[in-house]
Amino acid sequence: MQLLECTLEIDDIDSFVSQLGEVSDRHDVTIQAFDARYVADRTHLEHALELADRAIDRGENIARDRAVEILLYAAGRRQIDDALEMGVGEGRQRAVMLVDGGSTGNEGGQESSEAAALETLVELEAVVDTEPTLESPAEETLCSFFEITDAEREATDASLVALVRERVALLEVDK
Repeated sequence: MQLLECTLEIDDIDSFVSQLGEVSDRHDVTIQAFDARYVADRTHLEHALELADRAIDRGENIARDRAVEILLYAAGRRQIDDALEMGVGEGRQRAVMLVDGGSTGNEGGQESSEAAALETLVELEAVVDTEPTLESPAEETLCSFFEITDAEREATDASLVALVRERVALLEVDK
């Protein structure tokens, strides 16, 4: 898994999603774009990817598309419409794009495919700038989206990132 942290300026979301699909197909990778405000950190997405792949391997996936399954786990939601809030939309936004070659059996080939896909993504017109977007989580947004209350935060010494990862893991339990 590789991440592209960037600023996007999306004029037409359908066109942008179509472009991501073309890049995904061309490089045989899965691509999912997230609004960076909803991502706690890299491990949040790593955990979502791991759980999504496990669900797919077991035939317990909710979505037919691997990218959508990753989105569902990252959002900790069973309903695609609810999880889409975590995705990117039209306008300017800080984003992170997950690129994963899956288990191709050839680690070098997987990394090469991911790197090639990242190079292609950077060239998309919607990518205004590549810059860190996960360095300081949007705590208020994360607490609201993942329904983490002040009382819950006060009752534990767990970090906000750990609480978000717990919500991601709970999707597995809620099935």
